[in-house]
Amino acid sequence: MDIIKNIDINKLPKHLAIIMDGNGRWAKQRGLLRALGHESGTKSVKKIIEACAKLGIENLTLYAFSTENWNRPQLEVEALMRVLVNSLKKELPTLERNNIKMNAIGNLNQLPKVAQKELQEVIDKTAKNTKLTLTLALSYGSREEIVRAVKNISDKVKNNIISIDTIDDSIINEHLYTQNLPEVDLLIRTSGEHRISNFLLWQIAYAELYFTDILWPDFKEEDLYEAILSYQKRERRFGKTSEQIK
Repeated sequence: MDIIKNIDINKLPKHLAIIMDGNGRWAKQRGLLRALGHESGTKSVKKIIEACAKLGIENLTLYAFSTENWNRPQLEVEALMRVLVNSLKKELPTLERNNIKMNAIGNLNQLPKVAQKELQEVIDKTAKNTKLTLTLALSYGSREEIVRAVKNISDKVKNNIISIDTIDDSIINEHLYTQNLPEVDLLIRTSGEHRISNFLLWQIAYAELYFTDILWPDFKEEDLYEAILSYQKRERRFGKTSEQIK
């Protein structure tokens, strides 16, 4: 795996986010049920989490289930929830062994009670881990997150807790699900789709975007390293000119 030798560990993204797309198509190509595609996708999840921890990436956020995914066929939704619960149970030792802290964002109250219970147990048991913060976006939609933040801020203004004149980027950040996370540096989407799908719209304002045709169950460590190398070759200007950066 010589490609990893080319990665500059001093220029790693502090926050990597991934839209894990293509499980259903992967299964369909093989004449399998979509649920089996989601189960196969968990293998890639484990490999990528461990690879990020090995590299030294501090924050990894995975788009696991969107607010729109609730509109999928009931059997598929049930299968996704079952895969989630089983994965949480199975991967706890891996998280503890790799010093990984579990986090979750989204409207978590919409999840089945058993899923909420397993998720909270893993969050509690890994709370003191420090190497990597793994955030699962579950029942998550960025527009819903922003609307929720606006409502909470408006309520505080109404009750004279904060002044409208003090509202800025930092105030908004404090009211998002991701309040304890840095902005996203690199966003990866698999499966050949070129859209954001209501994921971290505020947080990716200056993120580098990386799209690959690889379906998520086929996404391996080497593919992650390719994405990071692409990221490291880019000039991040944040609105400035190249001359200013240099």
